[in-house]
Amino acid sequence: MRRLLVIPVLLGLGHGAASGAPPQLAVVAVAAGPFVMGSDDAEREAAYALDEAAYGHGATRRQGWYRGEMPRQVVATGRYGIMRDLVTNDLYYRFLLAANRAAPDIDRPTWERQRLIDPYRLVERHLWREGIPPAGRGDHPVVLVSHADATAFAAWLSAETGVAWRLPTETEWEKAARGTDGRRFPWGGEFDPMRLNSHDGGPFDTVPAGSIPLGTSPFGMRDAAGQVFEWTATLADGDRFIVKGGSWDDKGCGVCRAAARHSRPGTLKHILIGFRLVREAGPQ
Repeated sequence: MRRLLVIPVLLGLGHGAASGAPPQLAVVAVAAGPFVMGSDDAEREAAYALDEAAYGHGATRRQGWYRGEMPRQVVATGRYGIMRDLVTNDLYYRFLLAANRAAPDIDRPTWERQRLIDPYRLVERHLWREGIPPAGRGDHPVVLVSHADATAFAAWLSAETGVAWRLPTETEWEKAARGTDGRRFPWGGEFDPMRLNSHDGGPFDTVPAGSIPLGTSPFGMRDAAGQVFEWTATLADGDRFIVKGGSWDDKGCGVCRAAARHSRPGTLKHILIGFRLVREAGPQ
């Protein structure tokens, strides 16, 4: 049975407050115990086949996108809570006001130095103007945040709520996303473009967080596949951290499976990466 805890987030730290009622953080409980993590040859082969059918070529196979996945295995975790939804622009705005931090932003030269495939014209709709979230996107996932930005938000939220928040480990994220039985996607073993925001059936853009309930995981986490990749606390190598989940820009969608993983530099600010947090002790 899914268990849900709702936590109000209040502000009053002398920097002004965002308009409207304090946001409510919905936290889903993830039970202690084992789950099936990672993938096997059959799952990876099926993922490449999905991509080839969608793209009409085998680039993900040739580039070995999925060969670095964890081997399919049983792993145990303790009990914890995780945000049901991704951190939104509205919630991140409250953090900026309280902590007096710079808004998510990136100029064209900096974006191009990151050597990403997406053109800057796709970035512009996600840019904040004069510290204000993009119009009509308050309930969309915040993007253009670095790993350090996400950890700073976690520190602020911990102080605001009196409980410890942090980025999930890869293991914690994957368990919350797929449940315990080793399913490939949050909803089961077969890909369904109606259950996520990906390029297969989505608007090629972010959408309001949690607005596709058909894709909810067994533990109650929403947007675990597609929408945006998510920072985790798991260090891959050097300054690179594991990101999980796939995005609105992907189709296929082999990379949207819970077992899929790749790493990004912690300094990266990307329109395809957001985050959510875990609550240390979990809901009681």
